Amino acid sequence: MNYGVLALTFLSVNLDFFFMLIFLLKKYSLPKVMLGYLLGNLILLTASYFIGQILAAFLPEWILGILGILPIYMAFRDDDDDDDTKTHRSPVLSILITYLSVCAGCNLSIFLPVLVGETMSNFLITLLFIGILTVLVVFVIKWVADIPSVSKLMTDHGEKLMKICYVLIGLYVFWDSGLISHILSWI
Repeated sequence: MNYGVLALTFLSVNLDFFFMLIFLLKKYSLPKVMLGYLLGNLILLTASYFIGQILAAFLPEWILGILGILPIYMAFRDDDDDDDTKTHRSPVLSILITYLSVCAGCNLSIFLPVLVGETMSNFLITLLFIGILTVLVVFVIKWVADIPSVSKLMTDHGEKLMKICYVLIGLYVFWDSGLISHILSWI
């Protein structure tokens, strides 16, 4: 597992949600935001891993490299994730539902190619790694939320940065799977 790619994947698929975190941290307590966000990440990572395992059981690795098209597609897809934040009794449940509604499609399509074919031990390490990144991000967002220049930069250029990250992740999946070398061997 390439932890640099894993960190880049986590940051890029969650970049749009970082803005939501600013608002959620103003509305709910830090521990509740952290727990809801962490649960959402763990649910989506687990779904990506098990879908990837099913695909890996039936398809050769170089064909699975075609999944690298998913992050590239996400980079060029023009959508505005509307966040329908509904009121729930539990702040943790509200944050979890908000996260899943905003990020489920992106997370599944981006993490699936990254996690496909990984061993269970690598997946568990990945869960721990992403869990730590999740906690760190919440603390950093809480700290950064009050800096106006940072907020303006993310508002002006956040979407472009996210799309660049998606393309880089897709190209990495193509390369890492052996798809490119397999295609070059045909030529």
